[in-house]
Amino acid sequence: MSALTLASAPEDATALEAAEAHHARLAGELAGRVALLLTAMGRDHAAAERLHAGLVAFCDRELLPHAAAKEAVLYPVARRLPDTRLLIEGLVGEDRCLSALVEALRNTGDLALAAAEARALQVLFEEHLAKENGLVLPLLAAAPDVPLPALLADVHARTAPPGAPTDATPRTKAEDMTDDPTNQDGCGCGGCGCGARETGDPELDVRTVPHAVRHATVFSTLDALPVDAALVLVASHDPLPLLAQLEERRPGVFLTEYLERGPESWRLRFTHRAALGVVEVTS
Repeated sequence: MSALTLASAPEDATALEAAEAHHARLAGELAGRVALLLTAMGRDHAAAERLHAGLVAFCDRELLPHAAAKEAVLYPVARRLPDTRLLIEGLVGEDRCLSALVEALRNTGDLALAAAEARALQVLFEEHLAKENGLVLPLLAAAPDVPLPALLADVHARTAPPGAPTDATPRTKAEDMTDDPTNQDGCGCGGCGCGARETGDPELDVRTVPHAVRHATVFSTLDALPVDAALVLVASHDPLPLLAQLEERRPGVFLTEYLERGPESWRLRFTHRAALGVVEVTS
């Protein structure tokens, strides 16, 4: 069912779409970071440690503030709607589980346990967002007396980094494709926590990533990639639509090289053109 069918007003439909796009970005970046951590396990200890630290920093910066803002702004309003009390109580309980998983991930010194906690965090977070996207947000959008755009703007204001505008609603999918890359984790490999300098090319296998967040996973992982590193993508088919979207999103930034062309898997290496000294590539 479309957002326009569920929403009580066009502005509610726009806000609903923007919130879903924001959720896809969060889930995509989490999936990408977890996938890289699992890839590094058993291959390079230093890389896995950096990925572990970067994942915890991402949770502190994005996931936990997002959960706290929703509990403060959206859930009290949703709880007042008919027949939603048990649903909201369940989501609050899941938020507590997510926080506990982040704390376990933060405090463990065992990388094998860290990988298990990370995977559990990813699965629970994706299920949690599916309930919000499929139940909570549509119910709020359909309620004529609920100012959904204002509520989502409040959530955004509570989670925006210091100095960022506080009066914006979450971005639409089109707006989310205009970002410049930022590295905010503060790790020694250039900011993303990936350990790429120690390991060479990290590998992201998207065949196990849910289809709904697959492109967001790739984009978020590439955004976190240092300029002097490359990423190998593994897919079950030739990802031509993804390549077209990436070029639209960040034109001319990456040089793409096919390492394997099927029939069971496709492997592509993405490298920053700036790192290669490439200004323009001609066919």
